[in-house]
Amino acid sequence: MIMAEKVTMWWSWSLSHLFLTVFLFNFSSFMVAPAITDVSMAALCPGQDECSLAIYLTGIQQAITGMGNIVMMPLIGHLSDHHGRKLLLTFPMILAIFPSVILAYSMDREFFYAYLVIKTLTSMVCEGTVLCLALAYVADNVAEQRRASAFGILSGISSCSFVLGSLLTRFLPSHASVFQVSAAMGMISLLYMRILLPESNMEAMMIDVSSKETATNECLLEKGVVNNRRPLRTTPSLHDSISLLKSSWTFSQAAIVAFFSTFGELGLVSAILYYLRAEFHFDKDEFAYLLIINGVAGIISLMIIMPMLAKVLNEEKLLAIGLAFNCIYISLYAVAWASWVVYLSSVLQIFAVFIGPSLRSIVSKQAGPSEQGKAQGCITGICSLAGIISPLVFSPLTALFLSDHAPFRFPGFSLMCAAFIVMIAFIQSIMIKAPTPLPLPVADNKIDEYDSAEL
Repeated sequence: MIMAEKVTMWWSWSLSHLFLTVFLFNFSSFMVAPAITDVSMAALCPGQDECSLAIYLTGIQQAITGMGNIVMMPLIGHLSDHHGRKLLLTFPMILAIFPSVILAYSMDREFFYAYLVIKTLTSMVCEGTVLCLALAYVADNVAEQRRASAFGILSGISSCSFVLGSLLTRFLPSHASVFQVSAAMGMISLLYMRILLPESNMEAMMIDVSSKETATNECLLEKGVVNNRRPLRTTPSLHDSISLLKSSWTFSQAAIVAFFSTFGELGLVSAILYYLRAEFHFDKDEFAYLLIINGVAGIISLMIIMPMLAKVLNEEKLLAIGLAFNCIYISLYAVAWASWVVYLSSVLQIFAVFIGPSLRSIVSKQAGPSEQGKAQGCITGICSLAGIISPLVFSPLTALFLSDHAPFRFPGFSLMCAAFIVMIAFIQSIMIKAPTPLPLPVADNKIDEYDSAEL
């Protein structure tokens, strides 16, 4: 009994360290979001409220990042299943520091182009990697019936970092100081992770599986039986991803929802800041206020509302609710006639944030204990495919309808198209049936013990 209590406490502390690692890393990443639009406009189109070059470069950056993520996300997730989540977390957290260091030194045009190139290259490895591995880490240590709430808390931690990062950006004296603080926080998050975060329990599980296979092979050799099984591959292939998608109809439906949801969301991301700058003359401070409202709504929802609803509603219903509200609030952005409408629409994020945790929980339940990294990496790779296509569609569309050469007057037309794509994801989500949970290994007592503990 005492030993069980110690195990429960140890796993609880491991998740606490993971949550703080994610918080520090996202704090470093998110605090540059309100400032980067002003920095881009000042470097590329000084003194202007509309800049097609900045829009196109942002779209190209997102597309190249998506192409890299398609390859890297399944690979990193798969490798983490074999070599540990902590080891694979190290590389993206190191690379993510370099872009902020460049703009912390100078924001002249040549340095901005250097930042754009380095940011694009590092994002091919870093974009979404920390979240993907963190989700797999949580899935390793939390029972299936509590994963939706646990994933929601993880997303809530990200929203906290989003709010505090945006708030700090609002009060920092200059854009240069924003990137200086971002680089410093990135280094702190890396050191914290390396020193205090324990390895996930998947490492022990893989060692146990390996030892059993070794014992079996030795037994076969003693009996004179040749073991013709091929060794387990340590690198994934396209065939592996396709096989994973075919393994469950629920998994395939979740992948479709992930693609269209991300397609629409990235359409919003690629357009919204330039749209608000052109239509309502938003600057760094207004962007920060808007992001704070979004973040606070996300915190309230993910830390309080979603855990309560998860007790009475399954992940499929929560996913459909999130997509419905996401579609509504993007549509309101598109037709906003005053800045207060934009702020009011942001409050609907309180339900839209259900999408990520619910979708990832559905995916997690369709994968075995030794495939959590592969499953999360596969879904992240599919989202990255949407990340390639979305900016190629929405960047020219946004630039066209914000210019003087638009075929008709509708500055938010690209946002309305994004809302329509999210609606497709919503229609698909209501057809997902509750997945059949995979049985847990008999010897996996840590997860059962943790299930009774508070997160």
